[in-house]
Amino acid sequence: MHETGPTKIGLRLLTVTACSLLTAGCITINLLPQPGPLKEDSLSGSGNAKVLLMELSGTISNLEEEGLVERPNQVAHLKEELTKAGEDPAVKAIVLRINSPGGTVTASDILYHEIRAFKERKKIPIVASIMDVGASGGYYVAMAADTVVAHPSSVTGSLGVIMLTLNAQGLLEKIGLEARAVVSGPRKDMGSPFRAMTEEERTIFQGLIDSFYQRFLGVIKEGRPKLSAETIRKLADGRVYSGDQAKALGLIDGIGYLDDALTLAKQEAGLSEARIVRYRRAGQFRPNIYAGLLPNPLGGAPWAQLDVLGMVRGSTPQFMYLWMP
Repeated sequence: MHETGPTKIGLRLLTVTACSLLTAGCITINLLPQPGPLKEDSLSGSGNAKVLLMELSGTISNLEEEGLVERPNQVAHLKEELTKAGEDPAVKAIVLRINSPGGTVTASDILYHEIRAFKERKKIPIVASIMDVGASGGYYVAMAADTVVAHPSSVTGSLGVIMLTLNAQGLLEKIGLEARAVVSGPRKDMGSPFRAMTEEERTIFQGLIDSFYQRFLGVIKEGRPKLSAETIRKLADGRVYSGDQAKALGLIDGIGYLDDALTLAKQEAGLSEARIVRYRRAGQFRPNIYAGLLPNPLGGAPWAQLDVLGMVRGSTPQFMYLWMP
């Protein structure tokens, strides 16, 4: 049976109306399931006591992760895991698996603060295990742990601060464009990508970087009390170190693999037996202690995950605890 003329017209009008609303942003349809609460998986071991395995991978940022499925940013995710662990009296120790070149100053500091605060409340040992990379902000976060171990082939260090900004003035001149800013004061647009930075402005930014650097040195001193302030400053010149070098210099406590870190966590908690557990969301499958690691913690290049387009649009420069090879 063929559709009548009015029926066809009605269907067309309905289709056009739906498309118009979708393109106008009036209707949002979630075709994929959104993330639910964290679930717990047991990976190995036995007994009632638990050692929680947590993960910090990739560039550290508090920006939301974009994609088809919404995911909390690293800061929010770690806070969520700590909250769940804090509500479980069976969690007796934590191993933080780190595979990160660092990230923004603020995001790194928030993670450090949250882990320290959790440790003071829960009174349980925390062991940081550095995988491929635990540099700059990754090392900064590791300083919140009681013990830091690294693989012999791990890369750590890069202790310092970098400010990333762009100068697009020459490019604009080549294509015949000129950016103009109306400001309330001569320093209001300092750091703008549309003009060169003056020496006075560079001095101001250097003061901020020095302040963040001093904060980094203080965090290292707090986590490495046996190192003198003078020694820490000499080590914190931006260079990277292998796991063996870091151990010899006193930047970490030991050399070992992830299972060694888990064994150490059990020992520090005084446990003869324990289950190794981790949290996941519905639909994720992580069958062992190594599952979930990013194949390359640098993601090709750390700056690829930064808000470069935002800086071109005139956003503020980014201050980073980040290794950028």
